[in-house]
Amino acid sequence: MKIPNVYEKDCPTRLVLDHIADKWTALILWKLVDGPLRFNQIRRIVEGISQKMLSQTLKQLERDGLVSRRAFATVPVTVEYSVTPLGHSLAEKMAAVSLWAQDNIDSVLSAQAKYDAGVGENA
Repeated sequence: MKIPNVYEKDCPTRLVLDHIADKWTALILWKLVDGPLRFNQIRRIVEGISQKMLSQTLKQLERDGLVSRRAFATVPVTVEYSVTPLGHSLAEKMAAVSLWAQDNIDSVLSAQAKYDAGVGENA
């Protein structure tokens, strides 16, 4: 079996990177680490996500084995999502990125403002 190399154009790991580099994936996974949630609970917590995007993201996370879906026989049907052990291992890695973003947002915004001011002068 060939060892995956993410720098090769046909490497399947690029598909996984596409999924996990998405902001919605990160936000949903981080919330599900705290415990199972229903669809509308996730939608209320993750502000700005549309119903369609949430549905697509959850389906992709389930397909990738990062989230599990459990339906309960109620009227209407209640569906609950939870993070799988594989998803948990990813969420732990991604948490460092979230913390970095929170710790460094002021520096990033400052750099952007400085860059934008300089670009305006050189235009």
